Amino acid sequence: MQGGPVIFVDVLTRFAQECGDPGVPEVAARLAAPLRVAVSGRAGVGRTTVTRVLTGAGWLAVDSPDSPDSPDNPDNPDNPDGAADVAVVVVAEAVKPEDRSSVAGWRGSGVPVLVVGNKADLTGAVPLEALRRAAGAPVVSAAALLADVTLDDDAVGALRALVAHPADPRSPDAFLDGAHPVPRELRLRLLRLLGRTGIAHSVRALSDGADPGDLPALLREASGVDHVLGRLDSLAAPARYRRVRAALAELQALAAGSRQVAEFLASDGAVLATMTTAVDVVEAAGLEVDPADDPAAHLRRAVRWRTYSRGPVNPLHRACGADICRGSLRLLERRR
Repeated sequence: MQGGPVIFVDVLTRFAQECGDPGVPEVAARLAAPLRVAVSGRAGVGRTTVTRVLTGAGWLAVDSPDSPDSPDNPDNPDNPDGAADVAVVVVAEAVKPEDRSSVAGWRGSGVPVLVVGNKADLTGAVPLEALRRAAGAPVVSAAALLADVTLDDDAVGALRALVAHPADPRSPDAFLDGAHPVPRELRLRLLRLLGRTGIAHSVRALSDGADPGDLPALLREASGVDHVLGRLDSLAAPARYRRVRAALAELQALAAGSRQVAEFLASDGAVLATMTTAVDVVEAAGLEVDPADDPAAHLRRAVRWRTYSRGPVNPLHRACGADICRGSLRLLERRR
């Protein structure tokens, strides 16, 4: 999760614990709920593995047919309760017309979409670049199988044996069928657990003196999934900001009968946390926000983003500009 929403959730959660209004904890709980990601892809591309990685990182996976036009799709107006905040389309080895159709469908429905080229050692750069050109969606490669690996003593022992007695890595059949001190059944287990790429990374790391206990972390780094999560967080910045704005609207309604809630909404903590959430959105869109912390910088920032909010921008960015301006003026007041 991006920094701004985390800060706002923390600020609101602390206030909810102190506030006597029973509606505030409900607002805080809705704000803190995980965002929903719809993962689609053809059979065999590793959709289940990618979904497991995302849920392990705190996302809520929702069932999703490949086409947003399907009547069972969670973003269909007839089924709004399962709506996705972002979508992931998983591809591998070759890009098919249905992959392009899925990307185009999600983008047409207004849901931000990330293409994950899984099994990156097999996919290569050409099909991913072709998909990016065709669909205009961000693309990132990964080897999700390596993201969350647990190695027992037998697996480590087999990897150590492969350091001393390399197996033929040219293909799965060559790796399994050649004569080798490691039994075929154990080599098959390693292949299912790590794939050829994971085995090669592990053997290389052990050869270089790595501790076996460090292998899961090294494999996760090689998997590229943290880059996937970072890109997905950026795509989700608008959804998180909208949640914050929805929470503020609910709190505004409660403030009519609660002085505590009204004071919270006017507090530095709420104003600055909202500003930080807005900064996430505009930075995810490629804009820069001056991070300097001096009176002149706060004033420049306030003027710039007030002007931005009144320019030819969409409603989302208009609200972000206003929140950044408001927060900058609050920081200026504090410095004075």
